[in-house]
Amino acid sequence: MIIWVNGTHGAGKTTTSRLLQEIVPESRIFDAEKVGETLMDVSPGLPPTDNFQHWAPWRPLVVETARQLLNYVGGTLIIPMTVLTEQYWQEISAGLEQHGIDVQHFILHVEEDALRQRIDNDPEMGPSTFRHQHVSPYFQAAEAWLHTQGTVIDATVEPPEKVAERIAEYAGFSVGE
Repeated sequence: MIIWVNGTHGAGKTTTSRLLQEIVPESRIFDAEKVGETLMDVSPGLPPTDNFQHWAPWRPLVVETARQLLNYVGGTLIIPMTVLTEQYWQEISAGLEQHGIDVQHFILHVEEDALRQRIDNDPEMGPSTFRHQHVSPYFQAAEAWLHTQGTVIDATVEPPEKVAERIAEYAGFSVGE
């Protein structure tokens, strides 16, 4: 199984995924961004883009890497990764489905004002222009298609521990006392 934690940059995907890993037995975090970083290292470089997800090989490589990991170690993969382009999500989810991999897709939603405050006050990354640039595209995707393609978890005020517990429960894992 894959638990895909989607949402815009600054919504809490990484933190939630780490906490979720503590709850879900035999789980591993797979950072699909590393696949993009590998593509960025190709020399000479691939066609210029502002987002490695636009490179056609990224999507099937994410699918194949996830499939190989699950075949090798089993268990559950937790993938914290923003995907805001519907076509890209369809390619990834269809590719995983073709391999018989169950994908539980969760979207962390944070109201815009709270999200922008989080981005500006992030103690690890500090204020981030990059993250701010993805706020509007997230809300456009949320309205157009994203919120219909998975379980939306409102993470505006709920602490990350509770968000992780809710995801685990929705995915069918018991959260012990």
